[in-house]
Amino acid sequence: MSDEKVKGPASYFPSIEKKYGRPIAEWKALLRARPPAKHIEHVAWLKSEHAMGHGHANALVAHTLAEDKG
Repeated sequence: MSDEKVKGPASYFPSIEKKYGRPIAEWKALLRARPPAKHIEHVAWLKSEHAMGHGHANALVAHTLAEDKG
């Protein structure tokens, strides 16, 4: 149903794309190209290298890692 509101980490995606100027697929590709690391290490990288806010970085990392687990 198209009226359902997106929940969880994906709810941040429109604002991430708008604020940081890259599509979510590109952010996910950047994360996946990095060496394996802990969740918080990926978050710290997005914050330090791309000036991403903690909430946005956390949501992006959580969603990407959950997808990769299958």
